[in-house]
Amino acid sequence: MTASAATKIARLREQIRHHDRKYYVEAAPEISDREYDRLVDELRGLETKHPDLITPDSPTQRVGDEPVPQLRPVRHRVPMMSIDNTYSAADLAAWGRRVERLLADAGATEPVEWVLELKIDGVAMSLTYDAGGLVLAATRGNGVAGDDVTHNVRTIHGVPLVLDRAAPPASIEVRGEVYMTNSDLVALNEAQAAAGLPPFANTRNVVAGSIRLLDPRECARRPLRFFCHGVGDATGLGARSQTELLAWAVEAGLPVAPGTQVFASLDGLVERGTELIEELHGLDFEVDGFVVKVNRFAQQQLLGATAKSPRWAIAWKFEKFEATTKLAGIRVQVGRGGTITPVADLEPVELAGTIVRRASLHNAEEIARKDVRVGDVLIVEKAGKVIPHVVRVEKHLRERDLPQWHFPTACPECGTPVERDPEGVYIRCPNVDCPARCRERLKFFASRGAMDIEGLGDKLVEQLVATGLVQDYADLYGLQAAQLEPLERMGEKSAAALVGQIAASRDRGLVRLLNALGIRHVGPRVATLLCARFPTIAALEAASVEELAAVPDIGAVIAASVHEWLASPYGRRTIAGLRAAGVRLDVPASERVATAGPLAGKTLVVTGTLERFSRQEAEEAIRKAGGRASSSVSKKTDYVVAGAEAGSKRDKAEQLGVPVIDEAAFARLLGDG
Repeated sequence: MTASAATKIARLREQIRHHDRKYYVEAAPEISDREYDRLVDELRGLETKHPDLITPDSPTQRVGDEPVPQLRPVRHRVPMMSIDNTYSAADLAAWGRRVERLLADAGATEPVEWVLELKIDGVAMSLTYDAGGLVLAATRGNGVAGDDVTHNVRTIHGVPLVLDRAAPPASIEVRGEVYMTNSDLVALNEAQAAAGLPPFANTRNVVAGSIRLLDPRECARRPLRFFCHGVGDATGLGARSQTELLAWAVEAGLPVAPGTQVFASLDGLVERGTELIEELHGLDFEVDGFVVKVNRFAQQQLLGATAKSPRWAIAWKFEKFEATTKLAGIRVQVGRGGTITPVADLEPVELAGTIVRRASLHNAEEIARKDVRVGDVLIVEKAGKVIPHVVRVEKHLRERDLPQWHFPTACPECGTPVERDPEGVYIRCPNVDCPARCRERLKFFASRGAMDIEGLGDKLVEQLVATGLVQDYADLYGLQAAQLEPLERMGEKSAAALVGQIAASRDRGLVRLLNALGIRHVGPRVATLLCARFPTIAALEAASVEELAAVPDIGAVIAASVHEWLASPYGRRTIAGLRAAGVRLDVPASERVATAGPLAGKTLVVTGTLERFSRQEAEEAIRKAGGRASSSVSKKTDYVVAGAEAGSKRDKAEQLGVPVIDEAAFARLLGDG
């Protein structure tokens, strides 16, 4: 019977560890919480009958029976250093140049790879595994020594008690962050309120207090989590880089933060990081910036550390501001592409020095996940320059059973049934003639970066659509001053001036027009690349998806989007209307990319500030001279034109042996003196 019980116990432990991995590491649970609890209960029952079969690494042994008398100080095998931080992309670039210079001075020949990681707002933790088993968990403390909190860390289900590897390192000190999700904090505060206890202010406070509790049973009631982001001492670990380390961690059953990426250039990292700030609302845990690291461990060792911080890592942080307010209502906005976005109308609250009355709710899934209801008390956050968004609902303050908010099934403007996009996140109005979509398209069409129609502001566009004077782009070019004069804030002179501005926009050229049309994935740069290969709308319409994708830096996704738009009934109707209105549908000869010239066949990258040229003018000069203007440096780059305050692109060129020239040399290449 004991042998049979041992077999069942081993099988149950393996199943539970498998489901722990699927839930905490891969974020892809295969069973419900209730089914998981049944497995644990079955295992606990068998172990109760056969106590001689209980082992310290069993999933049932996460919570100790007795509190510890006190927290014991322990010394880290390798100090847990703090890292320098910056709030400025310019300072980040300067740090990157220092890193590359130090490596060059040390004789390093391989180019630097840069890793971008989320900076989790939690409590730093060190986990020591000997022969694959967890033997110690310690707080950072003063960096040299911390407190032994093994009894509490063992309660964290995301921390494996035994590494999931056939041949784990003999000994390894894993570094990471203990944190709590916002949704778990909401549930915890509801439980606190039900028990007549005060709520917790934020996730970090809960984690910091919970991890230092003497009673692990109390800590177990607080759903803490863990992300691995590095190592201290490691014996027998074969990883040669940060990315290899994180891959090892996942194999070992250690959770790692999502979204970690590696970049060949710091400029690319900064560009992606800036985009990511606007996507952080989708995370259920708090992030207060990014950590940027040199990827290769050999280069990290060459760089070394100062007395306090490693030279190979830096925290790129952004300011975060929070406020508490009440949700007065939820409304939806229809964008030019048809996306329907819910917006929270808030009771006015001061946030980052300004009065905030609205916050983004992003999409229907986010409202459902956070269970946002009109009348709720909300925590609203502003990070960096991003518009405010809702962090969480303070459900413990919900005074009555508020009704759920339901996303509209029809467009609020035109009544067309809405559709969920193929990605399954956004809900759109498919009616291209929807008045709301028309308004937003026209606003963008008239904007400075598009057709640049001075005087055609948002309020006027709304009047033009509401009165039926304008329904599409072509209608703009048929407007008469007499039609405009009766409109609000218009008079004889302003009406005549606007008609003149609209007429002037006819000759902006195909590059600006393509950008102005709002085709998905097409901005100024993509429009420029497409027009370099297809300088007329007829050539673009005749191009296949494969021909469009063959344009450098375009690719299959953008090509499919452009081809689909041009071939659609709406696209054909729009182009026909603009043609009839006399709008220029080609690239002027003076702006076309030369097929011959002093830079024919050459690829150049412009970086820094030039005296005689703006960035756009320099790149246009390259194209006119027959060359290709690129945004990134590679071995295929022929020249990098470096002006004042040139950044990491210049350093990258020097590493790759790409010639770096100044503005005078650039002028000579163009044949200008």
